[in-house]
Amino acid sequence: MTGFGRDTFSNDNITIETEVKSLNSRFLDISLRLPRELYVHEFAIRDIIKKNIKRGKISLNINITLSENSLENTQLDPDEFNIALETLKQIKTLGSINEEIKIEHLLSLGDKFLNNKKNDIDVDFDIITNAIKNALDNLIEMRTYEGLELKKDLDSRIEKIVSTTDLIEELVPNSTKVYFENFKEKASKLLDTFVTNDERLYQELAILSEKHDVTEECVRLKSHIKLFNETSKNSIDVGRKLNFICQEMNREANTINSKSASTEISHKGIIIKEELEKIREQVQNIE
Repeated sequence: MTGFGRDTFSNDNITIETEVKSLNSRFLDISLRLPRELYVHEFAIRDIIKKNIKRGKISLNINITLSENSLENTQLDPDEFNIALETLKQIKTLGSINEEIKIEHLLSLGDKFLNNKKNDIDVDFDIITNAIKNALDNLIEMRTYEGLELKKDLDSRIEKIVSTTDLIEELVPNSTKVYFENFKEKASKLLDTFVTNDERLYQELAILSEKHDVTEECVRLKSHIKLFNETSKNSIDVGRKLNFICQEMNREANTINSKSASTEISHKGIIIKEELEKIREQVQNIE
């Protein structure tokens, strides 16, 4: 599921900006962009995300900026500055670059010649933790809204499957009867022994008719639908469970199509499969 969240923290020394984004993914995929002083906390940060998010491609970006008070003590190292400048000139020459060297190019190497002690600033990890959690809360709020809209779509598709299954159940008795009579007529024309042995004929036809009766499959499909609805309301890690239930529902729909001798029932089975395919596409990303 998609979403975005951010948080900003400031004190006398630093400003911490935290942004987190999520894209659809069947699994949890975490990408981090951290300032150097937070590298040591990378695994702890990943754990915070894992405790709050179970699915999605998550991108977390944390940026720490020094305040003016901190920059007052910034010192320029002339020797390191000249080294940085010469490095840029060599890059220009080797790369045959015509662009002039600008201040932003030099500042990109500022950690080489500006001694602002940024790496020495003691960043309280509790502050980082709160910033990440606040950003994640905003992200989850957006994902929750998207989830509610998605549930409306899933509910409407489930209702269509239920109504189509009801129609199939109504068609089953007549379908079985028609199949029985048609097969009886064909068998009677082909085999004289069946004509003189009505009991044997009806036994064989009953067995064949039973093979094409999809009542059991309709009952199981409705049972899976009931479980689907209950799971979508109450379950934790609902996405994976709904995906599994969809597989079971699809299995019943396939059996209905393969067993039924009625083209009308088969057509309605196809409608069910189409809706299930759309539902499965959606639940792949639900957390």
